[in-house]
Amino acid sequence: MESLNKQIGTNGIGLTQEPARTLSSLQRWLRTHLAQVLLTIVLAGLGVQLVSVIFRKSVTLDELVLIPSAYYYLVTDDFDLVREHPPLCKILSGLPVLFIQPNELRSTPGDRTLPKIDLDWKYEMQFWQDNRERADMISFWSRVPMIGLSLGVGWLIFVFARDFFGQWAALLSVVLFSLEPTILAHARVVQTDMPATFGFLLTAFALHRYLRAPTWKLAIGLGSAVSLAMLAKFSMITLPPLLFIVFIALLWLQPHRRRSLAVHASIVSIVVLVIINAAYIFHSGPLTETDLEWVATSFPSSHSAVLTSVRVLRFLIPTDFLMGVYWQLHHSNQGHPASLLGMYNRMGWWYYYPVAFLLKTTIPFLLVSLVTLGWAVYGVLWKGKRSLLVLLLPFGLYSILMMLSPIDIGIRYFLPAYPFLFILSGGMLIALLQRPFQTSARIVSRVIVVIAFAWMTFEAVSTYPNYIPYMNQFASARPHWWYLSDSNIEWGDDIKELAAYLRARGETRVRTMALGDFVALSFYGVDNLSALSPPEASPPRYTVIGASFLNGSTVPEVFDGRRLPEAERINAFDSFRQRTPEAVIGNSIYVYRMRD
Repeated sequence: MESLNKQIGTNGIGLTQEPARTLSSLQRWLRTHLAQVLLTIVLAGLGVQLVSVIFRKSVTLDELVLIPSAYYYLVTDDFDLVREHPPLCKILSGLPVLFIQPNELRSTPGDRTLPKIDLDWKYEMQFWQDNRERADMISFWSRVPMIGLSLGVGWLIFVFARDFFGQWAALLSVVLFSLEPTILAHARVVQTDMPATFGFLLTAFALHRYLRAPTWKLAIGLGSAVSLAMLAKFSMITLPPLLFIVFIALLWLQPHRRRSLAVHASIVSIVVLVIINAAYIFHSGPLTETDLEWVATSFPSSHSAVLTSVRVLRFLIPTDFLMGVYWQLHHSNQGHPASLLGMYNRMGWWYYYPVAFLLKTTIPFLLVSLVTLGWAVYGVLWKGKRSLLVLLLPFGLYSILMMLSPIDIGIRYFLPAYPFLFILSGGMLIALLQRPFQTSARIVSRVIVVIAFAWMTFEAVSTYPNYIPYMNQFASARPHWWYLSDSNIEWGDDIKELAAYLRARGETRVRTMALGDFVALSFYGVDNLSALSPPEASPPRYTVIGASFLNGSTVPEVFDGRRLPEAERINAFDSFRQRTPEAVIGNSIYVYRMRD
């Protein structure tokens, strides 16, 4: 009996201690993994928010082009449609559309007699007309992979920042990422901007890991990252020359490792070539007659050199990739109509992106970014923290590249630079909070950080879901369309809400000039007439003008077969600038009642 009592007592003690041990283990696990748990919550919240927005927003102007080309790319293995953009965003966004099984594009005899740009446009618009009833479903599911990729950017920011500053700084970096309106605006859109952001950040991270411990496996990872970046946006073709410089520097600084470094450089090159060719299904055909005509027209003084380069390089790099690169070069040479602070120019301004960043970034993050850059430069020059160059140099080089670019039509082009600001800002904020201040200074620093995040949260919540036209309080003296234009203030994704507004008032006809109106309004049962055309005998009750058209920079240069003089084009809707609209849809589309 005594032994039995001892056994029962022992078991009883064990039963009471087991929950305590379990609770203690759980507490230890939480202390170790709390940052990762919070990261999951932040990214999940961001994903839910982005999905809720795509329920409400119609397709942007660029998506009207890219989504059909994505589907066409996957079902035909033909890369010619919209090849001015590389295939990564097409592959990602086109996969869900395969399961929807949209109506196939119809081919029309004689189409090949049209210029390529007209032929592409005809196929893209035909796709939407053939699938008008399912347009919202197609646009919704094609955007879901873009949201997944954007969450991948957030995760990569965390991992990268954790390597430098620890997990709590990394978490702050991701919170900054998830609150910035420019990120919220473009994280859901089928375009090359977020894929390029992911590819550029992944390349910097892969290079960082490789430089810490160069191995052939990390060389494969570096080559894969560079490939994804180049398949995301053609501007990323600047990465291979930069990597070449890096390897030359390593060969010079580490002569004892020249053989292994040469092998690694060869591995990177081979991986890049293999992955880029795989994305084009190892197809690299000869130049067509259309290609020859386009090159002769676009590069009249150097067409022989262009043709020779394509004919030689196509044995290593797909022809469609090379022609896409040359299309972008031609675009840069020609420029693009743009506007900044009431000025107009085809070739842009070197200070365009700094000004756009100043206006379209929340003021707290703008101030944090400026302080952070000073903090990082100080750390490199005076504290000897050369490791920060892995973050500073990509940001600086990309910023210089954008400032040299003549294509100034949206802050979205600057998106690949943002993650480096988020990472550095997280590190700076943690350093600020952990400094051994006296009690009063510590309280002030924490209050400043709390106010900054509260302000950013307020901006993100109050702007929902209209993130594309967001501008901060520095742009409050004039209408937003005066400061910037194009995808900064209007991109066509408010057409759905516009149609609902008109139909609620019994209107199914409207005069419009807004991005995407000529296609997307028909999805929702509204017919549109061009606001540039002469008025009809019985005009519709409403005229609708998009913010970019009020600005004037996106007014067509040729309308109805007539080339518009520059002054006439820019001021085509000047009379509407002086009027008070009945409504402003999504902060991007102005609705004017013309008659009762």
